[in-house]
Amino acid sequence: MANDLFSQLIDAHYTPLFRFALSLTRNSSDAGDLTQQTFFIWAKQGHALREAAKAKSWLFTTLYREFLRGRRRAGRWTALEDLGPVESDPPAPEVDVVNGMDAGLVVEALQDVDEVYRAPLTLFYLQEFSYKEIAEMLEVPIGTVMSRLSRGKAQLRSALARKESGAPGKVVPFNSSSARKLP
Repeated sequence: MANDLFSQLIDAHYTPLFRFALSLTRNSSDAGDLTQQTFFIWAKQGHALREAAKAKSWLFTTLYREFLRGRRRAGRWTALEDLGPVESDPPAPEVDVVNGMDAGLVVEALQDVDEVYRAPLTLFYLQEFSYKEIAEMLEVPIGTVMSRLSRGKAQLRSALARKESGAPGKVVPFNSSSARKLP
């Protein structure tokens, strides 16, 4: 019975977790390792979760914590204060322009966004977590989540503008059927 539940959990959450890991690591091999590590931790500790409905949130939180743990070990952690000043928020694109964008182009541009902003953007727009859930996962106040989303959207808009102007880049496959629209 427990194996069936574990298999269902993997079936339901592997792809979204892998996408989140890919947005963090920018490397499919590292993303796969991080996703596998997350399920390994679930196999060891998941039974302690009191509410089964919170499994998705637990998995994403665990994946993000493992990512941070690995970054800290590698000595590549960048503090928010070290990122420097943020360019002013460019005007929002027209709604029709956003709706007509290629989802692969958006995911590709997301890779150009600073890591501290990329995580909340991915969790909010691609995984559809609430501000509160993201704040809990990233262990930051809700206001910080909102600020990072705002700054991340500004960076994403700039990256999209560069990509749409014809700058070369690689194509990242993406299924946009359940993704939120970028305002």
